[in-house]
Amino acid sequence: MAMLLADVGGTNARLAIARNGVIDASSITRYRGEDYESFDRVVKTYMTEQDNPRLSAVCVAVAGPVSGGKAELTNRDWDFSEDRLARLTDADHVRLINDLTALGYATPHLEAEGVSILRNAPAHRARNGQSLVVGAGTGFNVCAVRSLPGGGIAAMEAEEGHTNLPSNIARKLADRIGAERMSAFFSTEETFAGRGLAAMHHALHGEKVERAEAISTAAMEGDGKAEETYQLFTELFGLLLRELALRFMPLDGMFLAGSVARSFAHRTQSLETAFLAEPYMREIPENTPLLLIRDDMAALHGCLAAIS
Repeated sequence: MAMLLADVGGTNARLAIARNGVIDASSITRYRGEDYESFDRVVKTYMTEQDNPRLSAVCVAVAGPVSGGKAELTNRDWDFSEDRLARLTDADHVRLINDLTALGYATPHLEAEGVSILRNAPAHRARNGQSLVVGAGTGFNVCAVRSLPGGGIAAMEAEEGHTNLPSNIARKLADRIGAERMSAFFSTEETFAGRGLAAMHHALHGEKVERAEAISTAAMEGDGKAEETYQLFTELFGLLLRELALRFMPLDGMFLAGSVARSFAHRTQSLETAFLAEPYMREIPENTPLLLIRDDMAALHGCLAAIS
């Protein structure tokens, strides 16, 4: 029997078939979301291309909230239903999960080449079986992961992106851009997703950019204004990671993921300085390693772990 796995974001949907607990690399196919009116149409197209294998299970990771067997993409007019997917695929078991939950399930299976170490923690540090995935890209969210007695993990759902911006970060940002420009930064996601980086650049320098990637490119080319934006963004992100370290105590590791996280991964010194800046309860961030997920297949592996 085969399993259908899917990692669905606002821009692309990646689908794959797994057999006997292994993803078939030749089956991995990417579809542009703008070319299809619905995810159901993507599934029909993919199943036809794969000669309609008999499926025992389906697991789909969605870049949006999941509740009651239903989900919607945050930035595309696609909706998902476990019941509808079961009818469409004739699978015995169907599960929808958030994309950060999928990355949570993937963390025990990440190979060394799929992860970069941003900050090592002391070798003798205490471990507690807890880790945290922090996703910063088109959106922002986290997934807390807990090791279970006897093996296996629990990957917990959250909507951290929609929490209020921590007051210490809000004050520091207001000092730099002025309190009158703070209305755009009302939540964690609006500050630390890609659009937050673009909004921060506009607030600092009065320059509008369509995509956050343009700021990254400009900074690498030596643009002083873009570099200033990135330095501020990285400092504030480090402060946020400190807050998350105390909230979730991920002594087994904090895994960063997403395009925004990757874009400042080389600024490890600035990130670590801010991460350890607060003396109060500093022993927790000091003992928390920071890592970056680089494996583009991680969410598919997480889907396989979740459905298995």
